[in-house]
Amino acid sequence: MRDAEEAAAWYEAVFGMTRWMDTPFTLSGTQLAAGQKGDKTRLVIMKCRHETIGMIGLLQWLAPERSDAPPQRPREIAFGAPIFVVAADDAHATAERARRLGSTIHCEPRQWTVTGADGAERDMIGCSFWDPDGYFFEVNQLVRIRER
Repeated sequence: MRDAEEAAAWYEAVFGMTRWMDTPFTLSGTQLAAGQKGDKTRLVIMKCRHETIGMIGLLQWLAPERSDAPPQRPREIAFGAPIFVVAADDAHATAERARRLGSTIHCEPRQWTVTGADGAERDMIGCSFWDPDGYFFEVNQLVRIRER
């Protein structure tokens, strides 16, 4: 995370998330597989409407600063990188908010259909883009469920 404040503002504006926690944090050197014991960080935890599964932690290194961040404007997903799948009430508006904040849009909102695990077809509007730190998001709006 290059800048926790910038990232938090992006998640607030694009997905309507709220700050659940924002605190300085000193690494213990044990649980997190990054950094060293004593590193100073800032931890911001953002939450969606569903606060158990809809949370994301944003960790910024304060001291020492880290220079191994991923490229800021990727054009493809690296092998093994996560893809975050998000449900939206309005995929068009979500993509527009991301665009206004400088996100690289990979796929403009488009209609598509998927067959769910229950066998029902779901008509969707979907789009995809990267956040300011290079993480990829697939955003889907459910339009209609067609039962089998």
